Amino acid sequence: MIPTLLAVHPLATTNAVLNCISTVLLVAGWIAIRRGNWRAHRAAMMAAFLVSTVFLCCYLAYHWVVGHVPFPGQGGVRTLYFLILITHIVLAAVVPVLAIRMFFLAFRGRLDAHRRLGRIALPIWLYVSVTGVVIYVMLYHLYPPLVPAEGRAAKMSARVAVVTPV
Repeated sequence: MIPTLLAVHPLATTNAVLNCISTVLLVAGWIAIRRGNWRAHRAAMMAAFLVSTVFLCCYLAYHWVVGHVPFPGQGGVRTLYFLILITHIVLAAVVPVLAIRMFFLAFRGRLDAHRRLGRIALPIWLYVSVTGVVIYVMLYHLYPPLVPAEGRAAKMSARVAVVTPV
């Protein structure tokens, strides 16, 4: 039994791309508000929220179809991966709450509170978006998972069975 590389599922790549787009939109929104362009800021932040929502749907679909993909790296890189992963997961759970609160404050015209919370929310949201891409690169490109040949066939047929209508 020879281990083979597990193919990267298209939803995993989609999730990384969505995280990249979210990062760009967050930075664009920050630049816009620093320049005093609140309309561009609002558009960029709403787009970032929308992209992050689409990401969440794709992320949940990916894990429903594929399940857990173990990280095969060993030693210090494994520790680094799990440090990034754990902080990413914990902070990712906070981002929707912060983002919704930011929208609420802006909608209510409480711009001072919006600005204060933004100083906390933006770095967290950026960290989550960037580390999502880092996790993807580490897991699928730097240390791609290996599975036994029959395990790979079983995973592939399970994917087909899930997405193929009967």
